[in-house]
Amino acid sequence: MPAPTAVLRKTLNTLETYWMLIRIVVPITILTELLSQMGAIEAVAPAFAPVMSLVGLPPELGLAWLSGMLIGIWGAVPLVFVLVPVDSLSVADITIFSALLLFAHGLPIEQRIIQKAGPGMIVTTLLRVAGGVFYAFLLHLLFDGTGWLSTTAHPTWISMNATSDWPGFFGSLFETMLSMLVILLALSWGLEILKITGLMDLIMTALAPVLRLAGIRGEAGQFTAVGLFLGISYGGGLLIRAARSGAVAPRQVFISCIFMGFAHSIIEDTLIVVALGADLGAVLGGRLVFGLAATAAIAGILRYVSDEKFFTWVFRSSTAKAVERYQHMSR
Repeated sequence: MPAPTAVLRKTLNTLETYWMLIRIVVPITILTELLSQMGAIEAVAPAFAPVMSLVGLPPELGLAWLSGMLIGIWGAVPLVFVLVPVDSLSVADITIFSALLLFAHGLPIEQRIIQKAGPGMIVTTLLRVAGGVFYAFLLHLLFDGTGWLSTTAHPTWISMNATSDWPGFFGSLFETMLSMLVILLALSWGLEILKITGLMDLIMTALAPVLRLAGIRGEAGQFTAVGLFLGISYGGGLLIRAARSGAVAPRQVFISCIFMGFAHSIIEDTLIVVALGADLGAVLGGRLVFGLAATAAIAGILRYVSDEKFFTWVFRSSTAKAVERYQHMSR
């Protein structure tokens, strides 16, 4: 496909995604501001206090975390500085919140994709949320103990800021949505250029030895690399096809999905939270190291789980035919 055609196709797809985000983000942001001015946020915030306290964050940010888990990163980003003024947050705070968001966001959609590949939705969802909380807790211990990143956050892009009147709020909301469009287009074009030039394939090939450290091998590694860079919709979609054909072992499918849950779409998602003020090393390098180590640990535990328990508790029984095909092919 010629480069101009590919860019045009990607632009149209991005605009379609953007329109979907507008219909979700704008109403929720307006509702959040309304509830905030009515004092409802202060009343609800204590429900999130235990988890937020565990990772050293203001309880108000729990609402943004919940929005992110249900809607996606773009569902949480506009709420952050509406709920908590930017000058009261440190770089460490933004980094810890970003860690929570990067591990578990858009769960209804992404976990449904993972479920279709075979792994159970409940266990993989719990692992993503627990992994995010645990990594955020480790960051909190590190930052609190060393004083690292304790300076006030200075984001390069403030999606929304707290305002005292509705005209100011709607003006800020308009600027946010416009900035969101520019960022989405830039990211989608950049990824398309990487694919067209072949650089993405080179990166994915170089990544295969690293994924083997987490117990991900063969064809499963290729699909996982796709998910790592382009997101669960791409990597998970390929795994669905492979799982149903029996080309990849069910346990490899499960491990791949676990790693993709911990680390996926690392270019786009990382750039978004770094623009909010998060530390790049913690949300990219640290996240990848944690994801590899945690997935390797889970893969190690999985070796002691019998097939009967595996297909009862963590992998859908509806994939039994695919399992039989894989076992037949591997003989």
